[in-house]
Amino acid sequence: MNRLRTVLAACFCGILSNNLHAAEPMRPTHQTAVADVDGRQTELNETNKAIWEFAEVGLEETRSSALLVEKLKKAGFKVRTGVADMPTAFVAEFGTGKPVIGILAEYDALPGLSQKVSPQRDPVVADAPGHGCGHSGLGTASLGAALAVKAAIEKHGLKGTVRLYGTPAEETLIGKVYMTLAGEFKDLDACLHWHPGFRNDVWYGESKAAVSAKFTFNGVTAHASGSPDKGRSALDGVELMNVGANFMREHLKEDARVHYVITNGGGAPNVVPAKATVWYYVRANNHADVERNFAWLRDIADGAAKMTRTTVNVQIDTDCHEIIPNDPLSAIMLTNLERVGPPKFTPEEHAFARRLQESVTREFGTTFKLALDEEVHRLAKTGTGSGSTDVGDISWHVPTGGLRTACFAYDAPGHSWQNVAAIGSSIGEKGISYAAKVLACTTLDLLEDPKSLTAAKADFSKRMEERKYITLIPEGQKAPKSIR
Repeated sequence: MNRLRTVLAACFCGILSNNLHAAEPMRPTHQTAVADVDGRQTELNETNKAIWEFAEVGLEETRSSALLVEKLKKAGFKVRTGVADMPTAFVAEFGTGKPVIGILAEYDALPGLSQKVSPQRDPVVADAPGHGCGHSGLGTASLGAALAVKAAIEKHGLKGTVRLYGTPAEETLIGKVYMTLAGEFKDLDACLHWHPGFRNDVWYGESKAAVSAKFTFNGVTAHASGSPDKGRSALDGVELMNVGANFMREHLKEDARVHYVITNGGGAPNVVPAKATVWYYVRANNHADVERNFAWLRDIADGAAKMTRTTVNVQIDTDCHEIIPNDPLSAIMLTNLERVGPPKFTPEEHAFARRLQESVTREFGTTFKLALDEEVHRLAKTGTGSGSTDVGDISWHVPTGGLRTACFAYDAPGHSWQNVAAIGSSIGEKGISYAAKVLACTTLDLLEDPKSLTAAKADFSKRMEERKYITLIPEGQKAPKSIR
């Protein structure tokens, strides 16, 4: 019994010391990077606000991408644009030789989420896009991190290269997938990413693999009343496919998701539709299950075409893999989250967040334990989330680590107008600055400490031992020019 008590006491002390872990001091290189972010705070706020106002959807982020490219060129980065046949994709780098550390930037908005910095629903432009996922801040913080690393490289004479990737159309899982297929990440030693959130923590979980595809049925037009026997309805094909998919759901694993929208169902009720299209997402925790489920869905589409005497063709827009986490990179990022320290919010910012939460409570009955997160949460395995991100494809090719910082009201729903308001406010600005500093410090750790990269690569190799990268995108297919 005494031995058991000793063991339990030791375990408790270990947990306690883990939770009370003291932040490590900053090295001179960290201090330079953090000072650089602080020194350009006004510029970063203006950049976030500009991209927030542009609010451009995926593959159409012309002004957002151009603004980031302009600032990188002005700072002395070498920049390539139009990467992987996507006009709004770019790669910018500074430094020389190895190691090469990548930082990811996103800047696409979501349709229909236009919103002022207001606690009530109040669009800037009705039905226009808005940054409900906070990507105006995502791209801005990544820019700030890259510029801060450059400042440290120059001041301290560091060897190595920092590379900022401008990756369009994350919301539709396109940009990084096609940049991966084009080999843009193959020479990286490590890749870092972040995302606006409502907590300050390491992104240590996984994501769902997903394939996005459009099924277009082709039939024969006819007068729906005068000569229905002469017509073959493409819409009937779409509807029968959807019925089959809904029955398929009963026999999928619990983690699988299948959802769709009909993007073209015909023009008028009295005309048999000769063409109809349905857009599907098929998701699962691992890509192998996505492959099987998507093959099943294709069989269902073929069956629906036979039943309706129509034909069907499939356009696979993208095929996205689950994130492969990395223990050493996660540990370094956690150290820097604690080293830099999360921002503290003013009473006015807490009050604004509470008002945003009140709107969610009114609509859904949700209760919130706090307004804004001001702590760093210790490393814990979070499992597989319900969402997908094209960061996953990079993580199948290079050690990849990510983090989140509090830019939204606590526990705010994703892709909401409340998040648009928050990322455009001083709440979002503080989370953006925090992320830029942590990304910069982590990049510097990897540039300065070869052992950290060796550990990250060893972890990556072990996780990939029984995995093989397979894509459902036809070989040689270029990225879509538009998604909708």
